[in-house]
Amino acid sequence: MSSQSEPGGDRTDPGLGAIADERRHLTNLAYRMLGSLAEAEDVVQETYARWYAMTPARRADIESPGGWLTTVASRICLDVLRSARVRRERYVGEWIPEPLPDRGEWISGRPDGGTPDPADRVTLDESVGMAFLVVLESMTPAERVTFILHDVFCHTFAEVAEIVGRTPAACRQLAVSARRRVRAARTGTAPTARQAEVVRAFKRAWEAKDIEALVGLLDPDATVIADGGGLAHAMLHPIHGARQIARYTIEVAALVPDLTILERTVNGQPGLVAQQDGVTVTVLAFDVAGDRITHLWAVRNPEKLRPWTAGRER
Repeated sequence: MSSQSEPGGDRTDPGLGAIADERRHLTNLAYRMLGSLAEAEDVVQETYARWYAMTPARRADIESPGGWLTTVASRICLDVLRSARVRRERYVGEWIPEPLPDRGEWISGRPDGGTPDPADRVTLDESVGMAFLVVLESMTPAERVTFILHDVFCHTFAEVAEIVGRTPAACRQLAVSARRRVRAARTGTAPTARQAEVVRAFKRAWEAKDIEALVGLLDPDATVIADGGGLAHAMLHPIHGARQIARYTIEVAALVPDLTILERTVNGQPGLVAQQDGVTVTVLAFDVAGDRITHLWAVRNPEKLRPWTAGRER
């Protein structure tokens, strides 16, 4: 888009201030709907492109620019989710939502002083926790969009119905179904401070190659899932069981002896980042119930590690 098509490029636009302020909201909305920061940013850009494709007179007639932008972004997300199901059937190995760093731990803006990373515009809370995003992946596109709009962003079912093309009653049923999935997946997540202790202990045991310590930190039925996307080495299927996971973790440490493990916030929860020669090669997210790790997600696909790239570390 030209400079006049960007928010801030046309100072005479009567809706300029209103729509510029919506960018953070739209990014938050799209990331939760899609689980992909890159796709969320594409949705936001396409939404603004459609806004500026209208004539100034048409834009001036829109009473709620924010509502219009939310509706358009949500409909684009719905289309993306529908096509994503086909694309992910061709994905190499398991697909994990794109992990987000904590804004407070990262440099705001690109090293060259350019546009801030969209990760800086995503508010971290329970609705972007990795466990929560994984549950969202099990929903149908309509369920996911309805649930995010109504239960997370507090839109009425009448507003949601207009966006997803269903009746308010049908949207209410979609939300009920989505909530059922969320409840079924809940494992009684430990308080954040306790999670941090467990993750820190996992880090120490991993660095010490202490298999028994790792087994003690893992739930007997724990699961680890890795996502390499065919672009980085990763197991193609989940591994189940504490001892099996511990053995795999030790094998990884033996194969890559120069890994540096850092404690970092991943999607608002305690996690770990593995670096090799200063480059982030793996981001680990955990689900901790009580004193045990129940799920571990390892993202290795370099396309999903964009916000974690070398040069953005403090």
